Amino acid sequence: MPDVHGAVAARLTGASALRGRVLSGSLAEVALDDGRTVMVKRGDGRDAVRAEATGLRWLADAGAVRVPVVHGHDERWLVSDRVPSGRPRPQTARRFGRDLAALHRAGAPAFGAPPPGGPRDAFIGSAPMRNTEGEDWPGWYVEHRVLPYLRTAVDDGTVRRAEAAVVERLCARLPELAGPAEPPARLHGDLWNGNVLWGEDGHAWLIDPAAHGGHRETDLAMLGLFGCPHLDDVLDGYQEAAPLANGWRDRVGLHQLFPLLVHAVLFGRAYAEQALSVAERALRGH
Repeated sequence: MPDVHGAVAARLTGASALRGRVLSGSLAEVALDDGRTVMVKRGDGRDAVRAEATGLRWLADAGAVRVPVVHGHDERWLVSDRVPSGRPRPQTARRFGRDLAALHRAGAPAFGAPPPGGPRDAFIGSAPMRNTEGEDWPGWYVEHRVLPYLRTAVDDGTVRRAEAAVVERLCARLPELAGPAEPPARLHGDLWNGNVLWGEDGHAWLIDPAAHGGHRETDLAMLGLFGCPHLDDVLDGYQEAAPLANGWRDRVGLHQLFPLLVHAVLFGRAYAEQALSVAERALRGH
């Protein structure tokens, strides 16, 4: 184990590091002399660690989903609990759906509201994400979640200017397509399957949030975008606890547009083509 991870863990937890294991360029697992095993994560963007730490604590404050405890952080490093891994099971997925509904019900002050103490200039993955508040979801979603990434993708040449028109047309029609108005939900914000840990305790745990106030259907749409074990059970559990508005399945593509454009900015043309296809289908369907 590079000495840096053990030193960081010791400094931020007050315990001594016994041994560790590097998992990636930015993540290591460290065993402490008090019996805990913690994750030591390096954040590279300015305020990235503060955004993650405040996001984890805000999600935990809802008392709904399982979230690793944050033991300490500074400008560059975050130390949190390790989640012992188990297997995804239908009953765990259904429980997760109910817990996710409770998280969303905990609410947020506004669409785009950051966690208390969190930065407005945050991140989703490694992409910048600005948390600017708004009262009207369709207008806020277009201005602060869809169009910023579309413009970046066009500027980078990932989306051609002529192609961007289909997304812009969908944005213009979003108020009529968005479904019934809902209050701001407390979102994980980057809820793809890789950020769901299936614990050995029979619960699903959430990590690496891009937490903010948003529409609850966005978290669910992102969960389905890249595949999730027992997704139907997750959705069944969610619907038991907090039924979704009629027509929610028809709106999945609208909510997936944001993460697809983020991925287009980060990873290139294949995701841009998927975003354009989602926008075209949404327009054809209405």
